[in-house]
Amino acid sequence: MTVRLPMLICLVALLSACGEPAPDTLLGYAEGEYVRVASPAAGRLVDLRVQRGAQAQAGDPLYALESENEAAQRREAADRLAQAQARLADLRKGRRPEEIAVVRAQVAQADAALELARNELRRTEKLVADKFVSRQRLDEAQTAYERDQARVRELHAQLDTMRLAARSDEIRAAEAEVGAASANLEQAQWLLDQKAIRSPVAGLVQDTLFVPGEWVPAGAPVVALLPPTHIKVRFFVPETTLGTLKVGQRITVRCDGCAAPIAAGIRYISPQAEYTPPVIYSRDNRAKLLFMVEAWPSAADAPALHPGQPVDVALETALDTSDTTP
Repeated sequence: MTVRLPMLICLVALLSACGEPAPDTLLGYAEGEYVRVASPAAGRLVDLRVQRGAQAQAGDPLYALESENEAAQRREAADRLAQAQARLADLRKGRRPEEIAVVRAQVAQADAALELARNELRRTEKLVADKFVSRQRLDEAQTAYERDQARVRELHAQLDTMRLAARSDEIRAAEAEVGAASANLEQAQWLLDQKAIRSPVAGLVQDTLFVPGEWVPAGAPVVALLPPTHIKVRFFVPETTLGTLKVGQRITVRCDGCAAPIAAGIRYISPQAEYTPPVIYSRDNRAKLLFMVEAWPSAADAPALHPGQPVDVALETALDTSDTTP
């Protein structure tokens, strides 16, 4: 075993030397920016609609959490809104016909009583003039007549009021109540919608992080999506090459299995080195400084790359600001 180990190390070194890229080629790898889909509400996972490796379209259902409590809150909010709307409608119109009919009957009774009081007053005035009754009887008849007149005016005013809507301040208060109930219903509906999550983008289902029956905390991702336009190339350049790079510059990417070279555009250059000497800079230490660079291929070429896949990057000296964004 001790004899085979040095031979194995030499073989690996030879194979590595044979597979080294050209001197003007940089080593890199493909990287993905995942869309981790989560719900702001917690709950038990009851339905997982997608599997790892499947393709999801924007708007497709991904998973659902238990929603019995949210559904009940939504029904309660809908009933409260209906109650507030009914109260507002009742205030905007007059009383019911049955209630108006009752007051009309009271008006008729009051008119009859007023007519009787009027006749009684006339008879009493004649009897007083003929000195058959005292002046006190006339005062009583006059008071009864005036009382019945006031009663008739009161009932007529009450009948006119019943035909009108409620006061404006009451209506405004009822309108505000309807607005608050409507907002509560929208909030309840939103909370209910957060229990059934749909895909925000189209992409590959890279991973599912929970299984049905598990408790999902609020904000915990359940599905990780990788849109095809979220694949980028990350590579590292030495300090001596950093000054020749600019954002928007074109690069050429090659990978094993790629049918043709892939063009990409630089969109980010790290301002900090990945390695810093511990004491002072020297010519040898400066050669070890590496800066990360990220480039994005076009939307059509991005699906040819896979996260973690090693690639070879060739720099182009000419500045090309053509659109290589997804």
